[in-house]
Amino acid sequence: MKLRIWLYAAIGLVVLVSSSAEARDPQQAPAAAEYRDVRIERFPLAVQCWTYRRFTFMETLDKVKALGIDYLQPYPGQRLSAETGDVRFDHNMGDEHIRTVRRRIREVGIRLVAYGVVNFENTEESARKVFDFARRLGIRTIVTEPDTEDFSLIEKLVQEYNIRVAVHNHPAPSRYARPETVLERVEGRDPRIGSCADTGHWMRTGVNPVEALRLLKGRIIDVHLKDLDTFGERRALDVPFGSGLANVHDILAELTLQGYQGYLTIEHEHPDEVENPEPSILKGIEYIKSITYWEGYERILRRTVRGYSKDGWNHYGPGHFELDRRTGVLTGRGGMGLFWYSAKRYRNFILELDYRCSDRHTNSGIFIRVPDVPTSNDYIYHSFEIQIADSGEGVHMSGAVYDAEPARAAAFNPTGEWNHIKITFVDSRIEVELNGQVVVEWDAEPRGKVADFAGDGYVGLQNHDWDTTIQFRNIFVKELP
Repeated sequence: MKLRIWLYAAIGLVVLVSSSAEARDPQQAPAAAEYRDVRIERFPLAVQCWTYRRFTFMETLDKVKALGIDYLQPYPGQRLSAETGDVRFDHNMGDEHIRTVRRRIREVGIRLVAYGVVNFENTEESARKVFDFARRLGIRTIVTEPDTEDFSLIEKLVQEYNIRVAVHNHPAPSRYARPETVLERVEGRDPRIGSCADTGHWMRTGVNPVEALRLLKGRIIDVHLKDLDTFGERRALDVPFGSGLANVHDILAELTLQGYQGYLTIEHEHPDEVENPEPSILKGIEYIKSITYWEGYERILRRTVRGYSKDGWNHYGPGHFELDRRTGVLTGRGGMGLFWYSAKRYRNFILELDYRCSDRHTNSGIFIRVPDVPTSNDYIYHSFEIQIADSGEGVHMSGAVYDAEPARAAAFNPTGEWNHIKITFVDSRIEVELNGQVVVEWDAEPRGKVADFAGDGYVGLQNHDWDTTIQFRNIFVKELP
C-alpha cells in the first residue's frame, strides 16, 4: 500500500509540475484535445458562505436565493443574524438557534449541503459534536482538514452517521495543500471519505487543478470552484469563471468524465468585492452555462448520490433491462419488449443518449411518441422507431426511421463502441444525428408499418432478441416549444 501511494505521489508530482507551466500561459485556455468533445454535465451549484463573510448567515440566505441558487455550504464562525448579536453559526449553537436556522432555511427554500471548513480534535466527544450538528441540519458532507494522520475515528463516524467527510486543501504550507497527501490519507478508507477539491488553492500552491482531479479520481466529494488571475502566487485574486487561468472548461470536463455527483460550490474571495460579489458570480455562472452541453436538458435515467435509478420507467413485454446503479448503463436482454419512460409525455423535444451493440446483428430501437400505455404490441403501429441494427440496410439500418425513412449513411461506430444519437422531433419533423452526422431529415407521415402517429407521447427503449444485448446510458430530454 505504501509503495503504491508513493508511486501515485511521484507520478502525480511529475505531471503537476510539468503542467503548471502550461497553466501560466493565458493562451492555454482552449480545451485540451482529450476534453474538447466532452459533453459537459450540468452540475448543481452551491455557494460557500465565506463568499458573504461580511454579512450574517441570515442575510446570506437571501442573497444566495437572489442568485437563483438553492444550495449553501456554511462555515463555522459567521455571525448568525443582526438580532442575535455575537452568536455565531457553528456546531456550538444552542437548540433554539438550530431550530431558528431550520425554520428559516425552509422558508427561504435553501438546503444546507455541507459544513466547513471545520476542524475538531481527534476525540470521539469532539468529533461527534460536529457529526450530530450536521445530522440535525440535514447536512450530508463535513469539510475539514484533520490534524491527524489517523482517520480511523473519522471512518467510524462516517459509517455510523452516513455523512461524508471531504478533506479540504488550503494553500501551501498547509497540511493538505497537495493532492498526493489527501490521496495517501483516504486511500483504503470508506469511499465516503475523500477530497474537497479547492481549485483556487491548488493554483496558489502551484498545482494544476485538472491534474489534481485526475489523481484523486473516485475520491472527489465536494468542489470549491475558483478561477484566479495568476498561477503559483498565494496572493492571486479570484476572477469570474472562464476569465482566469484555471481552465474551468477542462475542470468540468474532467468531473464529467469521472461521473462526479456533487456540487460546484462557488467561493468568491476577492477582497475588493467582499461587499458586492454578485456581478462576478453571475458572470461566472453564465460562463458555466455556456460550456454545459446539457443545459436545459433533463436526465430521465435519474442519478442521485446513491446511484442511478429506474424511477419513472416501466417495462412491457418479454425480456428485461438491467441497470448498473454505479455506472448508469442499462442492458437490454431478450425480446421483444419496451422499456418506456412513463413519468412524462413529450410533444416537441430533443432526445439524446448513448448506445452500444454487443454484436453486429444486435437489433433494437428507440421509440418516440408512444401514444398510450403499452398493453400490447400495437404501439409499434402508432409511433416511430429510430432503428438500431448495424447489419440492416436502408429503412432498417441504424439511424433510420424504421420501415419509413432510410438513413443517408452508415454513421454508426464499430461494434462494441459507444454511439451517440440525437433525435429531434418538432411537430411532424424528425431529424436524427448519429455520431455527429445528420442521417435523417424528414417531414413525418404514416408510412411502412406506421398507420398514424400522435401529437405527443412517451419515449422508450427496445430490447429485441435473445442472442445479443443492447446497452444505453446518458439519457437526456430537452423539451422544445
